[in-house]
Amino acid sequence: MKLFSSLMCIAAGASSAQPAPAQNLNESPLATQATDSKLKWGPCPPIFSGDCKIAVLHGDPAKPNADVFLRIGGGTALPVHRHSSAERMILVSGRLRVDYKGAPPVTLVPGSYAYGPAGAPHLAVCLSKQRCTLFIAFEGPVDAVLDTSPVN
Repeated sequence: MKLFSSLMCIAAGASSAQPAPAQNLNESPLATQATDSKLKWGPCPPIFSGDCKIAVLHGDPAKPNADVFLRIGGGTALPVHRHSSAERMILVSGRLRVDYKGAPPVTLVPGSYAYGPAGAPHLAVCLSKQRCTLFIAFEGPVDAVLDTSPVN
């Protein structure tokens, strides 16, 4: 408890010493669910064939800091690929195996967090019969490049 209290004091002191960030008056707060019928689902990059859709949640995928939902059908596999940006992911639905080169494969369940470094070859497979929906926050522009190197 003492550590928590100390951290809170440090955070409070640091935040009061920093100027407030500029507010972007062109943005509005956003809250949505992957099942929202108002989401606009579009096609995935051409390297991902089959049942694959993307919905842009926030930002411009051609610029840094875009957030997306990626949805793939049950049993669908995404081939080995890489991104020029790091990606931060949270599985929303389904069971998804993610396999990054040089790391043991992991199976994500809803609520699981995963981080993918920029340029790291990886693949993903939706293990469930139902579709898998993944929230992804990209640090840089969104891209996906086919990678022919083996993952493991």
